[in-house]
Formats: sequence, structure tokens, C-alpha cells
Amino acid sequence: MDRDAIKTPQVMLSQAQLTNRVAELGAEITRDYAAKDLVLVGVLKGSFMFMADLARAIDLPLRCDFLGLSSYGSSTKSTGVVAFTKDLSGPVEGRDVLIIEDIVDTGLTMAYLLKNLQTRKPASTRIASLLSKPARRQVEIDVDYLGFTIEDRFVVGYGLDFDGLYRNLPYIGTIDDGD
Repeated sequence: MDRDAIKTPQVMLSQAQLTNRVAELGAEITRDYAAKDLVLVGVLKGSFMFMADLARAIDLPLRCDFLGLSSYGSSTKSTGVVAFTKDLSGPVEGRDVLIIEDIVDTGLTMAYLLKNLQTRKPASTRIASLLSKPARRQVEIDVDYLGFTIEDRFVVGYGLDFDGLYRNLPYIGTIDDGD
């Protein structure tokens, strides 16, 4: 990408808003998973910042693992075709799995992942997502721990990217074609 074509995103959710909401979610998860065998499963790459902050906000012993799924490529729209790019490094059978996702958009990726994880016989499977974009939903997904519901805009920052860029922003921002 040409450096001159890189745009400065407009702030949608500030760093302070993210920090406060992650702390609230961490407290809820701590309460709900007391005395359970919790495994956080981060969906790469977009969830890594959210997952790191959320794990620190959960006051329980827990395990962390990651898997990679892709449905976007270098586009701003989901292709609808989901592919594993990395699988879990260990079994989750009998453990309480909390999937950590950056954004639930169409729901297709999460539906695919939930179906796949059920074959691995976890004790339970729930979802924590930083963002939800219900206007684009094609498959209904119940998000158990939700950071924010947002309008149908393409967002970047705090782990979310456009063509690999903007993941390092400490806030959630929007990039519009007309900017």
C-alpha cells in the first residue's frame, strides 16, 4: 500500500471507553467462571489486543490458546468462506472454553467455529466479542460477553486491521472511502 494512501481513522471508541468496558467484562467473567477450568481461545489475528487486556482483567487461573480463521482476505467485506489458518495447540475436552473475538459481523465465521469446537467436547462454550455489528448478521449468534454494538461501518484499531495496517491503534476507528 502506498504510504500516501494511508488514512487517519476517525475515533469511534476511545482508548478510555475500551479500557473501562474490558474491565467490566473481566469482572463479569471472573464471577461467572469461578472454580471452572477456563480456557480463553483467541481468534487471530484481530482479537489479540482485546484478549491480552481481557485476560489481565480476569482474576482467575486460566489458560490461553489461539486459533486462526479467515473470511476477509484483503477486503473490507467478509467473503463468507471461512478457512482455518491456525488450529489450537492443545485439547479443550472437558474445559470451559471462552472464545475471544474482535467482531461478530455476519456471524458466519463464529457459527463455523462453534460447530467445529463442539466436536472437541468442551464442558461449555461461550463467546466474548469486543464488537457486534448486527446490521450485517446473516446467522444469529448469541454473544455472552459483548463490549459494544456498532453501526455498519468498517472499523480498525485495537487489533482490527485493513490489509494488515492499523492493528496497533489504541482505539477503534473508522475509515470511510470518502475521507
